[in-house]
Amino acid sequence: MANKDLVKNTELQKKKHISYAKYGYIFSIPFVAAWLLFMAYPIFYTLFIGFTNLKGLGSTNFSITNPWYKNFVTTLNTPSFRVALSNTFKMWIINFIPQLGLALVLAAWFTNEQNNIKGKGFFKVVFYMPNIITASTIAILFASLFGYPKSPVNDILMAIGAIDVPYNFPQSKTAAQLLVAFIQFWTWFGYTMIVLSSGILGISPDIFEAAEIDGANGVQQFFKITLPNLKTIMLFTLVTSLIGGLQMFDIPFMLMQNSGPDNATLTASVFIYNQAFKGSYMYNRAASASMIMFVIISIISAGMFFIMRDKDEAQQYKLEKARIKAYKKQLKEAKMAEKQA
Repeated sequence: MANKDLVKNTELQKKKHISYAKYGYIFSIPFVAAWLLFMAYPIFYTLFIGFTNLKGLGSTNFSITNPWYKNFVTTLNTPSFRVALSNTFKMWIINFIPQLGLALVLAAWFTNEQNNIKGKGFFKVVFYMPNIITASTIAILFASLFGYPKSPVNDILMAIGAIDVPYNFPQSKTAAQLLVAFIQFWTWFGYTMIVLSSGILGISPDIFEAAEIDGANGVQQFFKITLPNLKTIMLFTLVTSLIGGLQMFDIPFMLMQNSGPDNATLTASVFIYNQAFKGSYMYNRAASASMIMFVIISIISAGMFFIMRDKDEAQQYKLEKARIKAYKKQLKEAKMAEKQA
């Protein structure tokens, strides 16, 4: 009996020490393999191409440029790339500021329990719906709405007396940029509203109840409670919007032919596409432009993280780190004193 109990205890101990972590690694192998093949390899190969003279469809003979940074300097000095970079930032800022403002107002409105709004779910679906419409459909829709010489918008403006003759929206640099910015705003403000609403719902209701008991009105609660507690969500929204905005491609590419008048809607992504798949197939220039955009996005994102960091938490972390360092130093000195004694 004693031997049987000993065997059972040994088996139980073995079962307790079984590690199931290996199964997690096994299940992650398909994802890791797909990521390495379809993400990591293209990224590193693009980085490599940026330092070569690879041009032409089907070209296999290429070498490292001399100097190695030649493509990056050439790209930065290309006037069309500077125009594309300027257009990209301009259209992103024009669409993101009202997008964030409207999304904040709607998120605060929908999540306020004092507002007995009927059909909240319906409105959320309607506001989010433009985000799920394909870019080609949106491009065709707005090209029809703002066409020349006949279009619904021109007909309405002429009917109310705003203009006497049809306005050529596609041939106006300002109108083309504003149109692309508006489409980006219209497409993404519903998504931003949903994300911010989730952040607001994550704030403890007790805080709002306490503020209401203390006599704080809705505006004071919004600026003193909602906004400070949304800092993390706001940072996420800013960074993801920045990445998406600087990669703006589908709407400018499909809405305006040849990037509009005087390259008005030429974005960095469209510039990269044109370099790689039009004309001379300059893969090296396209790769160098991609890496430049990667560096720009990384620097701006890091700046946003630094500006919007929790200063109190950062200070607390520094104090804790200094305390641990001092403790380790004291422990080391104590051990050395024991050895000398």
